[in-house]
Amino acid sequence: MIVRVVRLRLRPSKVQDFENVFKENQRAIEAQPGCHGVELLRDAENEHVRGTLSRWESQDHLDAYRRSVLFGQVWPLTKTFFEAPAEVWSYEVDEPT
Repeated sequence: MIVRVVRLRLRPSKVQDFENVFKENQRAIEAQPGCHGVELLRDAENEHVRGTLSRWESQDHLDAYRRSVLFGQVWPLTKTFFEAPAEVWSYEVDEPT
């Protein structure tokens, strides 16, 4: 399993717009093949920073989502809200035995 964490520093005037776009698209993202959920995170110290945490069956599933029509619509819009480029981390998670 892949856990993907994306940290987004948003322009103060665009925080609510970002949250609206996330909420409008959360279920559609979670319906993508191999997605095991996506969550919205709020930074504990900076009110203009948000994060997303998503879980994917494999890197191939994440890559397929990143090539999808949905991603092609959501990501360019999301980028218009940025104060700085997004920071992204991917982690491999071992399945429990």
